[in-house]
Amino acid sequence: MPLHDWSRVESGVFHDFHTVWIAEIRNRLNAGLLPENYYALAEQHAGEYIADVLALHVPPRADEESRFDESNDEPGGGTALAEAPPKVAQHETIELDIVEIQRFLSIRHLSSHRVVALLQIVSPGNKNNQARYDAYVHKTVAAVRRRVNVLLVDVHKTGKFDQDGINACIRNILSPHSKPIIDKPRHSTLASYCPDPPRSLDIYLEHVAPDMPLPDMPIFLNPDRYVNVPLEATYLEAWNGMPDFWRNVVLGKPLP
Repeated sequence: MPLHDWSRVESGVFHDFHTVWIAEIRNRLNAGLLPENYYALAEQHAGEYIADVLALHVPPRADEESRFDESNDEPGGGTALAEAPPKVAQHETIELDIVEIQRFLSIRHLSSHRVVALLQIVSPGNKNNQARYDAYVHKTVAAVRRRVNVLLVDVHKTGKFDQDGINACIRNILSPHSKPIIDKPRHSTLASYCPDPPRSLDIYLEHVAPDMPLPDMPIFLNPDRYVNVPLEATYLEAWNGMPDFWRNVVLGKPLP
């Protein structure tokens, strides 16, 4: 299904859609796409679930100290990077311009279950003023610096505050002394960030025009393994559940 023009509706309508979309992604991941020992939940902050963030968790090992040992990575599973690299249009490796990649232990619903990846769906409200846009960008930058893998999904047109694309902004903050890039996105930005300690970051990037379907995108479990997230199939499931009235508005059809 080609991407829709969500600028035809208020941000609350897209919020309803992407709440269902991220639930569909969670269900697919937990129904067998994720390897054993991993699971996906809506992110939680201060006792409230955040509808645009899906977190991939892994329970702690029996040895409590192994969670802080960089030589002991997460359990295996998923697709091996060396055997089948992600099929994306662009891939680059950059050097992170930070003194030290922060170690990150996230406490969620079950004690010591660790967040290894985040899937973030950008809302119109994240880009409708400079302060909100900067906050969203820096939230993603902070996650990467803490060695959390991130899959960023932005299906909205670029605007006043992200003219060069959200990935260009994130990438140039993480590596300000490398050559800046301008993505010139066609419409949507799909970017998968995989920190590879001690100082490098792999970026897997796609830009999708309005007449194109969404490709599957990798979300990394560790620097060597990933799972492909079925963005198009889950988008379609969420779209099919929308009220006819709002689907017609998004499609630009005349209203009765």
